[in-house]
Amino acid sequence: MVVGAGAGGTLVATHLVTALSSRFRVELVDPAPTTGRGQAYSTTDDRHLLNVPASGMSAFPRDPEHFLRWLRNHHDPKFQPHDFAPRAVFGRYIEGLLTTATEFPGNARVVRRRAEVVDITSVGTGFAMELSDGDRLEARAVVLATSSQPGTGWAPAELVADARLVTDPWTQPVPDVGDVLMLGSGLTMVDLAISADRPDRTVHVVSRTDAVPRPHVLPTTPPVPPPPGITRTQGLDDLRTIVSAHVEETVRSTGDWRAAVDGLRPVTAQLWRGLSEADKRRFIAEDARSWDVHRHRMAPATARRFDAISSAGRLRRHRGTIAGVRADAHALHVTLDDGTTLRVAAVVNCTGPVGSIASDPLLSRLAQTGLVRPGPAGLGIDTTDDGRIVGTLPDTVPFLAVGSLRKGNMWESTAMPEIREQAYDVARVVSRSMHGESRRRPVDPYGLTLSTSQDAADRYNGALGRLLRLQDGVEEGLAEAVAADEGFVQAHAALALLGHEWGTNTHWQASLRAAHRAAAERHLDDRESSFLDAVTTRLRTDEATGASALLRHVRLFPRDALAVSVAVPTVAFGGLTSGSQTAALVESLGRSYGDDWWYAGQLAFVRQDQERWAEAEELSSYALSVEPSSGHAVHARAHVFYETGDHATGLAWLDEWIRSRGPEANHRSHFSWHAALHELMQDDVEAVRRRYHRELAPSVVSGSRVVVDSGALLWRGRVTGAWTDDLPVSDVRAHAPSEWLSTPPTAFAAMHGAVLLAADGDASALSVLAEESSRSQDVVFRDVVAPLCRGLVSVVEERWNAAAATLTTVVATMAPLGGSKAQREVVEDTLVHALAMAGRTTEAATLLDARLSRRSSALDARRLATVTEALPAHADAASRR
Repeated sequence: MVVGAGAGGTLVATHLVTALSSRFRVELVDPAPTTGRGQAYSTTDDRHLLNVPASGMSAFPRDPEHFLRWLRNHHDPKFQPHDFAPRAVFGRYIEGLLTTATEFPGNARVVRRRAEVVDITSVGTGFAMELSDGDRLEARAVVLATSSQPGTGWAPAELVADARLVTDPWTQPVPDVGDVLMLGSGLTMVDLAISADRPDRTVHVVSRTDAVPRPHVLPTTPPVPPPPGITRTQGLDDLRTIVSAHVEETVRSTGDWRAAVDGLRPVTAQLWRGLSEADKRRFIAEDARSWDVHRHRMAPATARRFDAISSAGRLRRHRGTIAGVRADAHALHVTLDDGTTLRVAAVVNCTGPVGSIASDPLLSRLAQTGLVRPGPAGLGIDTTDDGRIVGTLPDTVPFLAVGSLRKGNMWESTAMPEIREQAYDVARVVSRSMHGESRRRPVDPYGLTLSTSQDAADRYNGALGRLLRLQDGVEEGLAEAVAADEGFVQAHAALALLGHEWGTNTHWQASLRAAHRAAAERHLDDRESSFLDAVTTRLRTDEATGASALLRHVRLFPRDALAVSVAVPTVAFGGLTSGSQTAALVESLGRSYGDDWWYAGQLAFVRQDQERWAEAEELSSYALSVEPSSGHAVHARAHVFYETGDHATGLAWLDEWIRSRGPEANHRSHFSWHAALHELMQDDVEAVRRRYHRELAPSVVSGSRVVVDSGALLWRGRVTGAWTDDLPVSDVRAHAPSEWLSTPPTAFAAMHGAVLLAADGDASALSVLAEESSRSQDVVFRDVVAPLCRGLVSVVEERWNAAAATLTTVVATMAPLGGSKAQREVVEDTLVHALAMAGRTTEAATLLDARLSRRSSALDARRLATVTEALPAHADAASRR
């Protein structure tokens, strides 16, 4: 049974109808004459617009454009994503979803009862409900989706007794003649003022704060992520300071405070839960009104209408409260607490729902029997994160809530983005209960369901944690998870995906087959099904199709951190995006992760790539303060130290991290490579040699890292003149994956394979790689890798002018190779070497000057001095070529 047929209750019923078979019946109970509308969408005035654009009002979490498509098919074919639809139209949309769901054969049946639930009792493993029409119903599960009515505790007794008090303006008419007083200044008042406006009428608005909702502005400014660590603030006063600074900084950088407020959305519930009970009540008393008017805004057209009424003098705002009322046959004479007296035909209650158990007869009865209890700060009822009602019933009994009833636990629990997620999640819990599953399924660190045992889930989460920290043991942990539960689809699929992407095992095909066998026997969560589908497509199709499938899964389920880890390029030089695509993907995830430490590390790396060093340092430092083993944050911070030329500090910090945390780190050779770069930039060649033999030689490094870290460092040592003798290149090449030197899997791999071949002086292999790359279907291979190989052939053959000409073009176009600027810089180092050897000292000096203007470097300073002093000799040599 679903109690309440507003938007939330109707969405729950819709999901249940589609999730349950025809042997089940869904009872939707509400005395209202309409379905899907509730107070929010029951208006018939098309001037009452939604306060969120159409693009944000889809009823389905995984289909954000559903409402927009419906609008174009059923309301206006030209409707745009940024347009604001009438509230009445949205109510029709919600009702239509349930109607459509019931039309499919085989789905559960819906019974719409227009009555009030007056009592609910627990009977065995189910419930019994008493209805206002005398009927008694039994149900195996109950979802409460009611909203409390507007309260009148503020009204003097003589006003409460007068019929001219409009207690619920959505069910009672506002008089057409005479001035009116509206108590409350929120969105309800704005809509009603527009409807009540007449040429010969004054609408008086009375509120304690005289604060009205702010307008939306088009085009909108993208949300600005919350400050790192905001969810770890200590109390309300600290939070106020941080939010104020966040808003000021956002206004300074974007010109729009809305971006700051919208950026807080991912962490709002967490911030609310982090406050003490006393601070919650203080926030309600002192801050809630300001939050509401900035968070819940007017549509631009609504704001223009409201402003027009005010500008014409037909709307007057008063700050204060009603002190007394005198009624006569012709009017209400209302006295405000400042002594002002207003003569009006009606007083309209625009104060909104009360929100406490005491205001709702049904909840009051349930509280007396212990089935519910008040929520935090006295708001709504107490619930768990998945919507289960906290009371005397065990959590195996499906008794749940959606919507405003959960405000005490979530604070923001009335807007469609929250309602649609709640409705889906609650319906899923009920559906599983109807199919005999009574206990909660485990979840991963980001709240995503894991269809397995708790033991297997713990092992999976341990492996996921190691993946997020960039530590060893991920695949071993996943193997332990499937050993604990052979039917653990998610773990099998994760093993298959990581085995394929990392190339560390040849058993990923078997893992994928095991995942499909297990999926045939287990009822999966839709996120798990989507993940398995995406992994299957990724592993069984071409690169472009597979990448598209996995990225689509990330868009649908952005909190699937394992999938995101594969999609985003990292120290593991994998990923499905590059450059601006990566930045756009990571930045879009801010709406889902807030100030999560792992996400902060990912965003830090994007920020350093954008040369926003201060932001990258702040984000990485925050991530490391929460999780000192955060590999992504370490990687980002290492780049910040390098690119800002703080080599001594960076080396000392990185050495300590390598010593203390490095032994557990995956790809630890890359962190050693970063440390070696600092030593190289300080022109400490002996330190570079020692580090190479200790941390980067093939005896301690294996696989592709031998090419990317060890080989690239050796070549950089040679072309910079820092390490020119006894280079152990042949040993590196002997341990390099052969395909990286002949048929590299990516352009990034090809760049490093080519550099290693150059270090080994193998012009023949470079020529073959150049020819293969020129015939590739990948434009980056054709346009960047092939010329790079030809330029390196010229270097090996000491044809310096030819090498300089080719490499100059490559340096200008090599961003699509992927990786970081620091990694691609080896090509620029090679170009400087070629220019110097060609006697083109001025050009070499220009490149080194530009680099030194960005960051200090003893090595580059020495090279600059060397090429300048060597001009005559090189000029003579160049003239002979």
